[in-house]
Amino acid sequence: MRILLVEDDRNMSASLKYSLEQEGFLVDACFDGEEALYYCHENLYDLILLDRMLPRLDGLGVLKALRGEGTATPVILLTALGTLNDKVTGLDCGADDYLVKPFAFDELCARIRSIARRPRRLEKTGLLHAADLTFDPDAFSLSGPEGSCSLSPREGCLMEAFLRNPGVPLSRAALLMRVWGPDSDVEEGNLDNYVYFLRRRLRTVGSRVVLRTVRSVGYLLET
Repeated sequence: MRILLVEDDRNMSASLKYSLEQEGFLVDACFDGEEALYYCHENLYDLILLDRMLPRLDGLGVLKALRGEGTATPVILLTALGTLNDKVTGLDCGADDYLVKPFAFDELCARIRSIARRPRRLEKTGLLHAADLTFDPDAFSLSGPEGSCSLSPREGCLMEAFLRNPGVPLSRAALLMRVWGPDSDVEEGNLDNYVYFLRRRLRTVGSRVVLRTVRSVGYLLET
């Protein structure tokens, strides 16, 4: 599981990052809200640990921006604001869980495991849609106005990454890690080949959806 930790207290961030990595998680850390949005646009995460009180853009602002973009990545809010109203506000803004500081690390891990056991929104729970395009992540089936076709598992994984982040530029590094894994030594040319394959699939089903090249970044799905 890859986690983004957003915490402006650098000592707490370093301690949490170390402890989470000892549990086997891959952890990126950043320290303000605007930086958090940048990380989310550049990478694909399985979970975000989000402090509510952040400089530049607070945690609720980050959460609203992500949900407004259609990003469904689970978020656990970490905050010293523990009233019922604070919790309701955080959950209503799109948080999946809410943990009040100070908290025990074992409780944080238990909540992470609980979220990991839940069916992911837009992931293995139904069809994904973008404009005239429909993708079934269970059957690796892509459908458009002119028919359907099957995708290979790797093509399906790549298509799902795009459909979960429509209109968001995804970096090459993020796509390579998502599709081939963090320990793979696959070359970037393989990614270009698979994007080419997906573009052919889109033409096959007659979709107007476009996989656009973003210079010096990667690719985005444009509807």
